[in-house]
Amino acid sequence: MLGRTSTAERVAAVLRTRIAEGFFAPGVRLSEQDIGTALGVSRNTLREAFRLLTHERLLSHELNRGVFVRVLTVEDVVDLYKVRKLVECSAVRSLTERPATYDKLAGTVEDGRRAEREQRWRDLGTANIRFHAAIAELGGSARIVELMSGIFAELRLVFHMMADPRRFHEPYLKRNAEILERIAAGDGPGAEALLAKYLDDAERQLVEAYAERA
Repeated sequence: MLGRTSTAERVAAVLRTRIAEGFFAPGVRLSEQDIGTALGVSRNTLREAFRLLTHERLLSHELNRGVFVRVLTVEDVVDLYKVRKLVECSAVRSLTERPATYDKLAGTVEDGRRAEREQRWRDLGTANIRFHAAIAELGGSARIVELMSGIFAELRLVFHMMADPRRFHEPYLKRNAEILERIAAGDGPGAEALLAKYLDDAERQLVEAYAERA
């Protein structure tokens, strides 16, 4: 239960995290009663949180039907990856030494390996998102971190389009480790080159998946 100092922003943060971790699939209707009871918040507070997440393009409101997790389009995919390339590549480009947050980055890669060994494919996707969120944090900007939290939540909705999550996520675990090696060595340009190719490949796969579904 959330404490008395909770706000709609805090409720929205909880729901955003749940979306980013894959607990709410695109197209799912969100129950005001169930979520409000689970979080211990009023209907008005929850509706304000829904409004905030609708503004972030994570939810959509349908008249006389309710609030739903948004189903993203292929245009959304292209735009998300445009932002990712700008932010993530910029974050590693100027690295000349191992960053202070290296252990956090390494921990997300290890979390991914553990999920792979235990065949927890949704958790592998979560570890992948956390790795790239930690890369964005290298930019040293609270505003960037806030922006990217929404970007990565939208990204999780895109991942739901992949019919075989293992086939999609597993190869990128090795590539995360390769990027981590360049970051550990303080090789910013090398990390950027690997990351740019990584993001180009992932975008192409997701666009193709959308085309197949269509």
